[in-house]
Order: sequence, then structure tokens, then C-alpha cells
Amino acid sequence: MSLYKGLPFYLLAFCFFATAEVVPAQVPGQEKFEKRVIAKGISDPWEIVFGPDRHLWVTESKEYRVLRVDPATGNKEVLADLSSEKTFPNYDKVSDSIDGGKPAPQGGLMGMALHPNLLNGKPFVYLAFVYDFEGKNRPGDGQDPHDQGFHFKTKIVRCTYNAEIKKLEKPETVCDQISGSNDHNGGRLLISAINGKAYLFCSVGDMGAGQFKNAARANYAQDLNVYEGKMLRFNTEPDKDTDRKDSWIPDDNPFNKTKQNAVWSLGHRNAQGLAEINMNGKPVIFSSEHGPFSDDEINIIKRGRNYGHPLVIGFPDGNYNGLSAGVTDKDSLPGKWNTTYPFIENEQRNAKQLKNFEPPIKSFFATDNRQLLAFADTIRSGKKSPEWPSLAPSGIAAYTSEVIPGWKNSLLVSSLKQGKIVRLKLNATYTGIEEEKDYFASKVRYRDVAVSADGLKIYAITDKSAVTSGPSRENPEESTEEGAIIEFTFKR
Repeated sequence: MSLYKGLPFYLLAFCFFATAEVVPAQVPGQEKFEKRVIAKGISDPWEIVFGPDRHLWVTESKEYRVLRVDPATGNKEVLADLSSEKTFPNYDKVSDSIDGGKPAPQGGLMGMALHPNLLNGKPFVYLAFVYDFEGKNRPGDGQDPHDQGFHFKTKIVRCTYNAEIKKLEKPETVCDQISGSNDHNGGRLLISAINGKAYLFCSVGDMGAGQFKNAARANYAQDLNVYEGKMLRFNTEPDKDTDRKDSWIPDDNPFNKTKQNAVWSLGHRNAQGLAEINMNGKPVIFSSEHGPFSDDEINIIKRGRNYGHPLVIGFPDGNYNGLSAGVTDKDSLPGKWNTTYPFIENEQRNAKQLKNFEPPIKSFFATDNRQLLAFADTIRSGKKSPEWPSLAPSGIAAYTSEVIPGWKNSLLVSSLKQGKIVRLKLNATYTGIEEEKDYFASKVRYRDVAVSADGLKIYAITDKSAVTSGPSRENPEESTEEGAIIEFTFKR
């Protein structure tokens, strides 16, 4: 199948540019950065990667395109166009509700991972995207909050990068049995080596099951037979299994019993960030994960571990006792949960009862129990949904350079809700956070973040919208830099 649709170069480059204006950015501490907008008008970029070719690789979630952008000039090339590979209309024809039977998933073209030997014999690029609307076979789907939700399918493909013509070719399906939704798709990819062998990790959210228009959709984050609410692990190259689908699943995955299972860990809500840092020669994988009314998480992803959702939110500190991980307001009454999320009687007890429970190393805004109960009562009463403190973490990048003093072995977390990049300095054992600072505050939704190879530049991408309301709704006039690639250069 073709992944590219030819367009005149002047059309491709029309809204991609590097602004001449250079704006100094003051940040906490002694660091100083210069800010430069490389490009604007990108159709909701989802992933940004600083490639081995010293170019920025970006996925456009709504246009289903993969871009290769020159950070010096802003010029870009379209490496692939996957818009013809989906069974539903383009985003400019639909909304996130069922209007005329036309649904839209959250994300679209989401995660991307470049093989670490992309330019040295392994020219592979991995992409995750929503490709099919299963709801077409579910009459009335999405019209009532008590129905079965917005059902899509997500697939992962491996493409071959043709460096001569700058195109992605020969897509091969790694997995096409991942659920999709209009909420909580996850969709981040990461390649990490275990015992010297490269594997592909994929975060899959819980599909928003239990809240908003997915209120009646079952939550499978604790069910090993369903990929929803999981971290998955695949081979980067097929093994010798006879079944082609099985050949992409490592034989030593932790939950392979009667059949091949891609699950690496379970109990996730909506992990939209993945990054790794090596410690003593071994990779440590970190995820950033959205909480419900509180407790956005930073987790270390470990083999076979259970991260608690929807039975433990953040640390098992009891702040969700007497609650569930989500409620819905439409047709709700005080005392009625109207959600498939399980009732949490006691978080501490749940954590002890879950096999291989793994707490986060960081929980943002661990709101106390009394306030959470008040939030739930307000929502169930049918009143306007209250505001609650949240980072809404999306992308995450590892900073391992010594160029910026004090930054080595930090995690950079992009915030959708607070319009900033948060730097989390890890402790010596990577088991906790010893410093937290905010940078690059602006009226934007930072979707993802990347670091240049020399450690001097931080790259961030922004949504077209500056606000969100479960699930995301567009509000373009609120954003100061819509669909932008922004470069922050450290000044020594």
C-alpha cells in the first residue's frame, strides 16, 4: 500500500517556517534559554523525535502524516501519509461525538519509534494509529452515555525508511488487535533493549471506560486477556514462530501461557509518555500517566507488574476511599455512580491484594479524600464539572547530558493542562524525585518533548487547542502557538 501522496513542494512547506524573532526565556534557577518557533500550523502533532539524521520526526495525529523537519530552517518533507489506511473520514469532517454516524478517535496517528540503527542497517520506523471504526457494527453507539462507547481499532506497523527518496515504504503489521476509543488511547511507542536485544513497547489506555460517553464501557485494565489499560511488548523484528502474528510477540513475555500475549504490565489508565535512562548498563523505562481527578503518575515500567488502575489511584494512601476512578454527570443522581469503574472501599487493602502491585515514583496533586468526595458530589448532582488541579502529563523525554548544569538524569514532562515542561531530577537509584522545577510556561498544550543529541536544545510540540474537556474539545482561539514546533536553546 502507498504511504505517500505527492504534493507540490510549495504546498508542503507553506505553513512550516522558522521565525526570525528570538525570544529569551527566563526559568527558575540560573538557566537561560532562547526560544524559537520553528513551525506553526501542524495538524495536532502527537510525537516528536530528534532523529539520528539530526532532523525532527513528527507525527500529525489528525492528518495521519509523518513529517521530517529541518530544525534549522523549518523546511519539512512528508515521509508518509496514512490517511487512506483508515475506515472513517478525516477529522475536518467529524467531531468527537457521533454526528451523522461519523465518530472521531482520540489521537489518530499517535506514537512513533525509530530503530536505534535506523541509518546503520535497520531502517525501520514503527507507527501506532487508529485505523478502523468498529462502532459501525454497534447500532446506536455513542448516542447515549450508557451504551458501549466509541469502539475503534488501533494497529502498529513497521515501515522501512528509504533514505534516498526520503519516504517510508513497505509497511508491515506488527499488531492490529489493539482497541481504540474517543478517549484514553495511550498510543506512545518506545524501543528499549533488554539483555542487548531491542524490543518495542506500546502504551495502551483504558479507552476512557467508565466515564463520560464511555460510562457503560467495561474497564479491562486488570484483565490480562484484553490489551486495554496495558503496556505491551513486541519484537522489533519477527521471530521464527510459524504464525506471523505470534512472531511479533516475544516468547518470554511474562503472561504467555496458553497463547502468545503481548502484555508486559497491567493496571494502567492512560500512559501517554515513555522514555528510558540507562542505569549501570541496564535500561529503566519511565511512563507519564494521566490520573482521574488527581494523582497524575510517573511510573517505572517493570516486567509483569500491576500499576493498580482502577483499584489504586496514585499511591495507596486512601484518598480514593469511598470513590471510584471516575463518575459521569448526565442522568446521574447523588449516591448513584453510573459508571463501570469499581467502587474503591479501601486503596491500601486493594494494593495489598493485587499481585505484584507497583506504586508510582511520583504522584502529582494527590488531592485529599474530602475534596475528592466533594468533586464527585458536584459532578453527580448535574452541576457544572468542577476544576481540579492536574498536570495532565503527555510526552516525556530523558535528559542524560551534562551540558545543562544539574539536569543530568532528569525527566522532562510535557503538560497539556498547565502549559509548561516539568523537569524531574531523579535520585541516584532512580527510585524517586529529588527536585521538581517548571519551565517554558505559555498558554499552550505541550503534547510531547524531545532533546537534541548534544543536549543544548529542547524541542516541544503543541496542540491546536489550549483547553480540554473529557475528551478533548477544540478551542483554537485560546492557544498562543497552535500546532507548533518550538525550540528552546540553552545559553551557556
